[in-house]
Amino acid sequence: MNPYLPQLHPYPFEKLVQLKQGIAPPIDKAHIALSIGEPKHPTPALITDTLVANMATLGKYPTTKGLPELREAISAWITKRFQLAADSINPETQVLPVNGTREALFAFAQCIIDVTEKPYVLMPNPFYQIYEGAALLAGAEPYYLHTVADNQYLPDFSAVPASVWRRCQLLYICSPGNPTGAVLAQAEHERLIELALQYDFVIASDECYSEIYADESRPPQGLLQSAYAMGHTDFKNCVIFHSLSKRSNAPGLRSGFVAGDAQILQKFLQYRTYHGCAMPVPTQYASIAAWQDEEHVRENRDFYREKFAAVTQILAEVCVVRQPEASFYLWLQTMVDDTEFAQKLFAQENITVLPGSFLSREFLGINPGKNHVRMALVAPLAECIEAAQRIKHFINTLV
Repeated sequence: MNPYLPQLHPYPFEKLVQLKQGIAPPIDKAHIALSIGEPKHPTPALITDTLVANMATLGKYPTTKGLPELREAISAWITKRFQLAADSINPETQVLPVNGTREALFAFAQCIIDVTEKPYVLMPNPFYQIYEGAALLAGAEPYYLHTVADNQYLPDFSAVPASVWRRCQLLYICSPGNPTGAVLAQAEHERLIELALQYDFVIASDECYSEIYADESRPPQGLLQSAYAMGHTDFKNCVIFHSLSKRSNAPGLRSGFVAGDAQILQKFLQYRTYHGCAMPVPTQYASIAAWQDEEHVRENRDFYREKFAAVTQILAEVCVVRQPEASFYLWLQTMVDDTEFAQKLFAQENITVLPGSFLSREFLGINPGKNHVRMALVAPLAECIEAAQRIKHFINTLV
C-alpha cells in the first residue's frame, strides 16, 4: 500500500455526516443543503443537445491530448477572456483538456513533485482538500498560508520565509478563493511569478470560480493574464486550471482544462497518457459548445447576484455579512464554535452548512477556518431566501 495513505485526513463531508449523526431535524421544515458547492441551475441545452448529438462517437477511443477543435476553442476562450494576444496560447502545446479540475489538480502534484528533495507544497488555508491530499500522496509536506480577514482573506506571501520558498516545488493558489471568494490582483500574481522564477517552483492556479463574480465590469484577474501583462509571455512555471462545472452548471460533465507553460504541459501530457484519463469524445464536443458561448454564463451570474442580494439583506439584520468578489459562497463568521453552529442549525432549522474548521488545518498556532461556516448559494432563489430567514431566526436564538 502507498505508505502516505495514513496521512490523509477524513474528507470534510465525511466529518459533516458524523457531526449530524443521531440528530433528528424538525420534520415540518424541508431540508436545505448549503454545504456542497454543486451548482443547481439547469445545464444549458446547448451542452446537453451537443452531447446527445455526438453519442455515436462513443465508438471511438479518445486521445489524451483531446480533439484539436477542443484545444482551439479553449485557446480562443483564454485569449478573449484574459485579454491576451490572439497567438499567445498555442493550442498544440499549451492546452490540455482534463476530466474536471479536481482530477487534474490531484494528478498534477503526482507529476511535478520530486520526493527526493524533501519538498514543500504551499497552499491557502482554508483550502480545497484535494491540494493537501495531492501533496501528501506525492510525498511532499504541506505548508499552509492563512487567509484571514486582516489580510482581506488572501495569503500573506511576504510572511513565508526564504527557507520555505527554497524547498517549495508547487504552490496551489485558488482565485477566486474557496471558501472566501477573495481574488488575487495583478500585483500579487506578479510577486508570485517573481518568486516562482527565483526559487524554481510551479504555480498551479485553480480558477474554477473565475466566471462567477459580482461586478460585470471587473472579472477576476487570471494568472496567465497577469503574466502576460508583465511581459512573461512564455508563462514559465505558470499553469491555470479551469472547469465547466461552475461556469456552465455542468458538474457531471467532468470537463475542464489546464493551460500555460508548454514544457510543463508536455511532461503532464506524458504522465496523463499512462494515467488513462482521456475525455470521452461526446464530452469534448459538448465542451466545445460550452466554451464558445458566453450568454449562458452571463445569465448564470445574474442568478447568483440575485441570490446574494436577497440573502445578504436578510442576514445583515443579525450578523456581519459580506458578498465576496466572486464565487457562490458566503464565508460567515459565527458567534459560537463553528461545529456547534452547524450542528444546532441542522437540529433546529434543518439546514446543512459546512463548518470552516473542516476546510482548514491548525498551523503555526492558528486555525483560520475556526468560527466560520461556508454557505453555498447553489439552491434556487426561493430556497436560498427561505434558508436565510431560518438562519436569521436561528442566530437570534443565540444572542
